[in-house]
Amino acid sequence: MALPPPDPQFVLRGTGAAVHTLHFSCGGQEPDVPVLFSGSENGIVHVWNLKTHRVDTALDGHGRKPVCCVETMGGKNRLLSQGRDQRICLWDLAEGRTSVTDSIFTENVGFCRCSLLEVAAGRWLMAMAAKALEEVQVLELPSKTSVCTLKPAVGAKLGMPMCLKLWQLNCGSQPLLLAGYEDGSVVLWNLSTGKALSQLACHEEPVMSLDFDSEKAKGISGSSEKVLSIWSLNEQQNLQVYKTHKLVNAGISDITIRPDKKILATAGWDHRIRVFGWKKLKPLAVLDYHTATVHCVSFSDHRNPRDRLLAAGSKDHRISIWSIYTQT
Repeated sequence: MALPPPDPQFVLRGTGAAVHTLHFSCGGQEPDVPVLFSGSENGIVHVWNLKTHRVDTALDGHGRKPVCCVETMGGKNRLLSQGRDQRICLWDLAEGRTSVTDSIFTENVGFCRCSLLEVAAGRWLMAMAAKALEEVQVLELPSKTSVCTLKPAVGAKLGMPMCLKLWQLNCGSQPLLLAGYEDGSVVLWNLSTGKALSQLACHEEPVMSLDFDSEKAKGISGSSEKVLSIWSLNEQQNLQVYKTHKLVNAGISDITIRPDKKILATAGWDHRIRVFGWKKLKPLAVLDYHTATVHCVSFSDHRNPRDRLLAAGSKDHRISIWSIYTQT
């Protein structure tokens, strides 16, 4: 008989608003305290201390407009946050500072989260939805130099970019971008030529979220439909549908593959978090705690597998923290 799904290990309350994005920073050395960053509907980024389960710092840089993305840049003292105020803020949190050191005006009002990739020590690429409706802009940070603007071919009718994922096979290899669009397509872009390498119709509805495993050259995407689409990338860099998985209830807000590529989690409009094995997409658990849409899921970057956590943020103002499938 299957084990009943567990309860959350603990719950973080006090955001005062719907939670849209989560990001862990737990990989530091002792006595470094593991933290979780959350971004809320009310424009605040909270820094949660995972030892005390309380907020250490609240960062207010987006004029009370929803925060849709939070990422660290090489350690928890350098933070990037993206808001619906059309701004991406870079923060310096070292020695208790709470200052915005730089900001980028995106001129885009959509929900598309930016994507970050470290390409060399202290050098990052950032992809974001651009001012023109169908375009994606890629910048280098911290210089803010434009790398390229990715424009669909004339007549392509992809609609707005909805989700982005920068990746590279290994350190020296060419960075590439996967983008999910409003028309349900996933497109693989070459950043050096600014051209699309491959396009795949994955969904009939807008692609809400995607993640990609560069080791297995396999990705997964979700939409407002009742289906997860799993697709692969062959050696000619063509995207192909690998399989689809039917869901009980429609609507996926977020998908994330755990860093060890063993399991993945989805955030559902049906208030539930679903956990699958990544190899065969075997359903492993349905985590039922929240009372409203789950907007985001994130796995921790703990060095010790036994410490690993899964966090989920919801419209119900709560963040649930789970310890599941932590044995190797």
